[in-house]
Amino acid sequence: MNTVTATRLHAADVNISMVSNTPAVTDYARRYFGPWWNAFEVLPASVCAAPVVLADVDADQYATLHALVETCPHEETTYAKAATLVARHTEGTITAVSPTQQLAYRHEPATGRLSVIGTKSEPVALAAARIARDAMRGLLLRDGWTLLHASAVTDNCRTVLTFGEKGAGKTTTALALANLGWQLLANDRIFVRPDENGQLRVLPWPSAAAIGLGLLDALGWYDVARKRLEAGEALHPTQHPEVTDAVLAGRREPLWEPGGERERKVQVYPDQFADWFGLKLATGGLAQAVLFPRIRRDAAPAVEGCRGTLGDADFMHGATEDRYPDILGLAPAGGSGSSDARQSVAYHLDKLPQHTVVLGHDLAANAAFLHQLLSE
Repeated sequence: MNTVTATRLHAADVNISMVSNTPAVTDYARRYFGPWWNAFEVLPASVCAAPVVLADVDADQYATLHALVETCPHEETTYAKAATLVARHTEGTITAVSPTQQLAYRHEPATGRLSVIGTKSEPVALAAARIARDAMRGLLLRDGWTLLHASAVTDNCRTVLTFGEKGAGKTTTALALANLGWQLLANDRIFVRPDENGQLRVLPWPSAAAIGLGLLDALGWYDVARKRLEAGEALHPTQHPEVTDAVLAGRREPLWEPGGERERKVQVYPDQFADWFGLKLATGGLAQAVLFPRIRRDAAPAVEGCRGTLGDADFMHGATEDRYPDILGLAPAGGSGSSDARQSVAYHLDKLPQHTVVLGHDLAANAAFLHQLLSE
């Protein structure tokens, strides 16, 4: 007999409830969101109003939704690296299925109800977390927040945002400072919104962190991760099995996908930052400074003369969301915030102290340099 459980996610002034017939699904949500958002168990009977995510393991219901989509006009897209069929019904309801993952998704805008149905608990847990996070994003954006492509750390007095295109060093910068004692607020994207005092409030976007084997080693975390894996613990399920095998075998050089264009990385749960590597995580802050780093292998850390500027790619939308397109229509158009909100954020960020820096591959030297720079 299945046991119905419920979890509530809360960030800023918005919340979403998740109800499941499988405790492992709501347990996963609390683990995944808890370190950065407020995630706590509630009584299922207390979930009486939308927004709610129903996340059930139910093979019969999945089969019904699969058949519904196949018999309706539908389009095909790629979602979470899997072929997904999406049907848009005349009353506004959207139903989608991923046959290879045996997952079905359904959004009923009239009631605010979201459903994630599958045949196995782990895929349902991962998919429900993604959908709940996207629904929270939609609520936060409608509440005036903007989603940025940036990392963030804080020492309670100062919150520093780091921008740059892919590979510029956002994650490297944040983790180097966090390893020095700063609190990690976000490793890849953040929500920001001006408050009544004209300061930018910062909220995290909970996610697993992708860390290359070389960076893991440079941070001094490689042996910790290897011992944990040898003891039977696991990293995030989206991690490619070859990465786990490489760590267990003691390989520290980068591991590339076929073709050599994309590195396969370790995928770290949010709570593993603290439990495995001893970092402190923050749940919010007020932006005080902005960094624009560039990584050069043999460079000594230094300030560069030019002032950085924000571009369209610094806002999370479009091509930056290609792995998880908004198949259920949960976010406002654009997915990163209204035009007015984005302009306001850009204005406030432009008034903050900004540092364009070049960093090398010596993370300890990078961290010491940045800590001194940000303390001046």
